[in-house]
This record gives sequence, structure tokens and C-alpha cells, in this order.
Amino acid sequence: MKAVDVLFNKVCRVMEIILVAIFGLLVLDVLGQVFSRYVLNTSFAFTEELARFSLIWLSILGAAYLNAKRQHLSMDFLYQKFSVSGRKKALYFIEVCIFLFALVVMVIGGFNLVYTTLHLGQLSGTLRIPLGYIYAILPMSGLLIMWFSVYHISKINANKITE
Repeated sequence: MKAVDVLFNKVCRVMEIILVAIFGLLVLDVLGQVFSRYVLNTSFAFTEELARFSLIWLSILGAAYLNAKRQHLSMDFLYQKFSVSGRKKALYFIEVCIFLFALVVMVIGGFNLVYTTLHLGQLSGTLRIPLGYIYAILPMSGLLIMWFSVYHISKINANKITE
């Protein structure tokens, strides 16, 4: 197994652990909110905001993880009609499109969003966390998706990915 494959597997494993931790935090947060509302007859304001931020991180980092595992949403009706060489070209095209989307929207746009919110000093309403830290998951996941696309292109070149 190549060093790149080992690194890929380790990055995926770390992402799995982070995603499980975020999901666990989200479940505990929501259960705590339900318990406080129905048993204690009170509501903690921070739990709604924490749930929102956890869901943002879970969704965006989860999308990067699914991209790594090539489990992203796809419609392959047309793809199945291609010849073997056509499928390989389509795989290249898909990975290049994913790479460009991650670069332009997630990395460049994400860094701009993070910089702007940090520069303006925007804080979340209840937790008083700088919003730039919340939005930082966008460029981080974008960089991961770009790396995964390059990894997948190298696997397509080596004929290790066929679908």
C-alpha cells in the first residue's frame, strides 16, 4: 500500500471520529433541550444555537467525507450508457468539476466569508463565538474535497476506479 493510500485512510478515519463526535454532541444537545423544556419547564438559549452550528459542521464535513468515499449523490443513467473509455472520460470530468467547485465556492468563497466575518467581529447571538470560526469548516472541507479529487484522479489513471 502506497503512502498516499495510508494517508487517505488515516484522514478518512480522523474524519469519521470527528463526525461521530459532532453527531454525539448534537444528539446530547437536542436531548438536553427537550429535557429542559418538558421536565424543568425552562429553555436554555444556547442549545438551539449549538445545535445549528453542530449541524452546519456535520453537514459540510460529512459532504467532504462522502466525497472521499465516492458516495456522493449521482445520477448514473447516462453514465451507464457510455463505453468503457467514455466512462473514464466522464469520471475525469466529474472529478475536475468537483475540484473546481470546491476551489471556487468552498475555498475561495469560504476564506472570503471567514475573513469578512472575523474582520467585522461578528459574534453569534447567544454563545458569543466569532462566526468566522463556525464558517471555517467551509474552506477546510473544500481543501479536503480538492485533495480527494486529486486522489481519485490518480486512482482513475491507475485504473483502480472504474465507477
